[in-house]
Amino acid sequence: MKSDRRRFLKHLSLTAAGSSLIPISFRNAIADQSIDKTLPLIKPKRLKPKSRIGIIAPASFITQQELDEIILLLNSMWMEAVPAKNVLNKFGYLGGTDNDRVSDIHEMFSRKDIDAILCARGGYGTPRILPYLDYKLIRQNPKIIIGYSDITSLLLTIYLKSRIVTFHGPVGISTFNEFSLKYFNEILIDGKEIVEMSSSHELPANKDDFNSIPEILKIIPGKVEGELIGGNLSLMMTHLGTEFDFDLKDKILFLEEVGEEPYRIDRMLTQLINSGKLKDCAGIAIGVFSNCEQKRVNPSFATSFNLREVLIDRLSYLDIPVIYGLSFGHIKDKFTLPIGVRAMLDVENAKLILLESAVS
Repeated sequence: MKSDRRRFLKHLSLTAAGSSLIPISFRNAIADQSIDKTLPLIKPKRLKPKSRIGIIAPASFITQQELDEIILLLNSMWMEAVPAKNVLNKFGYLGGTDNDRVSDIHEMFSRKDIDAILCARGGYGTPRILPYLDYKLIRQNPKIIIGYSDITSLLLTIYLKSRIVTFHGPVGISTFNEFSLKYFNEILIDGKEIVEMSSSHELPANKDDFNSIPEILKIIPGKVEGELIGGNLSLMMTHLGTEFDFDLKDKILFLEEVGEEPYRIDRMLTQLINSGKLKDCAGIAIGVFSNCEQKRVNPSFATSFNLREVLIDRLSYLDIPVIYGLSFGHIKDKFTLPIGVRAMLDVENAKLILLESAVS
């Protein structure tokens, strides 16, 4: 019993030490950082051959092998990878302590020799560090930052508080195939003013995901223009009611998700509906919700709704264009979606069209 108690007390002390690793200076620095919607939106500079790309792990950790593969990938794209000093750190399921991950973000935005920032992977943990980021420092050093999934929180908050266009697209460990590279290059390197994004016909690894839903589901027809905002549904729900809350008025909301059963999708969409944010939303573009069908062997779920039924039930009453199945999310073929840029959603033709360049 005594040995068990000693182990328990040791665990508590380690946990307490980990939770206090954010310096007091960080806590004070962010106290007055409210969202100033009057700040003009900044478009970061485009990528060029030999651009130096900072690699950070603001959510879950990566391995040395994964980092090596990211470096080789960027080299093959004529870019130079610059790993952050803490990029290989581990703290439980996180890519280092909160302090480690905040420090890496600040370092990469501050360094004049870094042209853009690539998040190595998603996972879990980005919302934990939002209160400790210096959004004034980030605004003073605008540059491309790209990722998806858990990285949603980082992208959304930098857009909201630093007023910089951010990019929902591949992470370092993603598959940079011909489809994904096409949009990555057109948006981040070429800086095209008009980019028509048409979905591929890729099926997720688990084809059962599509048992109840077609590749493209046109829930409400229509065509609409608006500013793009969005990301992972679960992560966006963590922002509601916080200082990092978002506005959907006249915006096109894009959403992706992975590993959530239909009843959980129902709950999150209901929360979004009950928040009142969809009343003035211009349109909703949904990517692929991978592995989001019923999985439980449970009598209570014997008559569960499937994903298709949940999406139609929760969203078909809206008086705005809504589509499901566009090429973004936890799939290989990915659009690069700039948060803060004007776009057109065309449900009939299943297209998302950028109406202005996302970079300068």
